[in-house]
Amino acid sequence: MDAITRMRCFIKVADHKGFSAAAREMGRSKALVSKYIGELEDELGVRLLNRTTRQVSLTETGEAYYKEAIDILQRIDDLQASVQSAHGEVRGRLRVSAPRSMGDQMMNRAMMEFLKENPEIVMDLRLEDRFVDLVEEGFDLAIRVTDLADSSLIARRIAPFRTVIVATDEVIEQFGLPRTPQDLSQKPCIIDTNYRFKQNWAFEQGGQRVSVSVSGPIEVNSASAAREAALLNLGYLRTPLFFVSGDVRNGRLQVLLDDYEPAERGIYAVYPHRRHLSGKVRALVDFLVAWFGKRSANNLVATD
Repeated sequence: MDAITRMRCFIKVADHKGFSAAAREMGRSKALVSKYIGELEDELGVRLLNRTTRQVSLTETGEAYYKEAIDILQRIDDLQASVQSAHGEVRGRLRVSAPRSMGDQMMNRAMMEFLKENPEIVMDLRLEDRFVDLVEEGFDLAIRVTDLADSSLIARRIAPFRTVIVATDEVIEQFGLPRTPQDLSQKPCIIDTNYRFKQNWAFEQGGQRVSVSVSGPIEVNSASAAREAALLNLGYLRTPLFFVSGDVRNGRLQVLLDDYEPAERGIYAVYPHRRHLSGKVRALVDFLVAWFGKRSANNLVATD
């Protein structure tokens, strides 16, 4: 058994915090996976994993080995993909992080269409709202909505990003049309807790950035649920345009206070500095730029 295979096995066990789940993903028996880890520890002369009847965790040495092994395997995969891409091939495993809120609406569809066009790619797509460390956690790519300032990463803007305040005609009739951002502090608002500032909504007013504290009948960490609340007349909602573009076009929701929205941010594909960008990562980024570009042109993501 070669060292690379043992290393890959160790990474799977560490990621899944157990032998059974790792074995299922690898299509091997639990006993064989345990044997590989034992051989690796014997070869290194150290214990990498703490084992209990309920859980497996990394030792201090195991944590250090994990970080280095992730990087080594990534470089091997990148080298292989780089060689393959020279012949026009896009294949291999892609580990991608994206915000769950985007996955609910758009990212899932984009990624599945990419996989359909590239059947030799195996994707590990993690939809979660935490800020992942691409290098330490071994991600090939992350999708982020941000004003990017991290110089340790390479980024490509794949689409503009715009937020809007929306409400139904019924809510506007009942609670009134807000004329300034401050008016929202006295009205029922739907709080999407995925939004960075939660109950403090930021606006640009008179050339200055202002923050308005809002409250309302519901706080929820789902943009889809927040949209449903808005459609059911529970209050005013701040949300990314792409979540409600269809509702706005069809007149179910009205855009309010548009002149006060902050300058739009961007949706970025970010990845660690690499000497050679792998063909599979380049192919995915190019695909996302084109995919979001079509929707931006139709005002589904934002308007430039």
